[in-house]
Amino acid sequence: MQNRRGRLLTAAAIAIAMTVSPFSAQAAQTAGIPEVEAELETPALFDDDAGGNANADDPAIWLHPTHPARSVVIGTAKEGGLFAYSLSGSVLQAVPVPAPPRPGDEGGRFNNVDLLYDVKVGGTPRDLAVVSDRGRDQLRVYRIDPAAARVGAAPLVDVTDPAAPLIFSVDQDEVNEQRTVYGLAAWQDRATGRSYALVSRRDTTELALLRLIATPAGRVTYTVERTLTMPASFTLPNGANWQPCLEPGEDPQFEGMVVDARTGTLYAGQEDVGIWRMPATLLGTPVLVDRVREYGVPATYDPATDECTYGTDPGYGGTHLSSDVEGLTIYYRGAGRGYLLASSQGENAFAVYQLQGANAYQGHFRVVADDDPDDPDGSEVCDGAAVLNVPLGSTFDEGLLVVHDGENTPVAVDENGEVRENTNFKFVKWDDVAEEAGLVVDTSGWSPRS
Repeated sequence: MQNRRGRLLTAAAIAIAMTVSPFSAQAAQTAGIPEVEAELETPALFDDDAGGNANADDPAIWLHPTHPARSVVIGTAKEGGLFAYSLSGSVLQAVPVPAPPRPGDEGGRFNNVDLLYDVKVGGTPRDLAVVSDRGRDQLRVYRIDPAAARVGAAPLVDVTDPAAPLIFSVDQDEVNEQRTVYGLAAWQDRATGRSYALVSRRDTTELALLRLIATPAGRVTYTVERTLTMPASFTLPNGANWQPCLEPGEDPQFEGMVVDARTGTLYAGQEDVGIWRMPATLLGTPVLVDRVREYGVPATYDPATDECTYGTDPGYGGTHLSSDVEGLTIYYRGAGRGYLLASSQGENAFAVYQLQGANAYQGHFRVVADDDPDDPDGSEVCDGAAVLNVPLGSTFDEGLLVVHDGENTPVAVDENGEVRENTNFKFVKWDDVAEEAGLVVDTSGWSPRS
């Protein structure tokens, strides 16, 4: 079924697109993956009461309009809110999440962040950071102040309309169930000049296209233009029906998403399935361009152990991704070329695909620890990533890759001797990635401000 704004894609319709995937015959590259070391890292965040329940997740890189070395990395920290970092990794600002509207209700929980440039708000072009608030089932929107960033002050100003609506939920009781907004990718339609956010819904296969609207009061709200329900189960080549093994009531969700700014193409990672390509309008037939290795493996959920028991692999999976598929980001080059990067979380690596054409597989790399214990460690269990090709001062003069680290070290313990959940973000020189992974450095082929 569908509502007046939504579409439902059947597994049969998707199966047609799946058969043209160019990846099924390529060999896995699980050994000998190139390794890159991070240049620096942000301070540790701790997901406990003492740490403000801060858990790093998704970054974005904002390009300063006149002083690239004063550009800002913006990262979500779930219940810890939103952080703005300088290019040295120091904290410029920590923005708290919204409080619960009533006692016992869910408070804010910032999941993903993306950027929009030169959006007219209050009649003036503004750069915006758009955040998915999983806890409140809303978008939060922040204006980025270049003057503050230039002097190392707090650059984020909340411009969210107080009347901004719920996205997927009908009321607060449904919000409290937390089947709420999750992944996010921002997008500007070149033809119309309108600004959008594409979002996913937690524990479902639902996607939504939201149009951002500036109010006369200089705030930003949004409206749902269209929804799309993606498949939760799939017909395998042997005729069997397969669905990823999850807890009862959960469907294979999407989180990592990115839109090619030049073509309006959405790439969306369905965590236990693979990477999809589709128009950012959510119109047209999505194509599953690569599958996780675990795709098609039969499994049964055991409620006693809260785990899945797996059967024999029938060999229908891909060869480049290990579930979960997480953060997606695009490195732009000139002439419509570039790379799509995907966090292959199950192997603590990043898969690289060509942006143009059929998104042919390009290679892998890992972000690893240096031998020096005083230097940054690597990136494990990576949820989010962001890359920018333009020069950003002397340290990142050939571009910057920022990745989430879900297992930051050194290990820290609380007063009871219990290990604290410890996360942060790693800053990696793009030229180091390019050298080790056989990729290209192109600092002038594209800019988010052009």
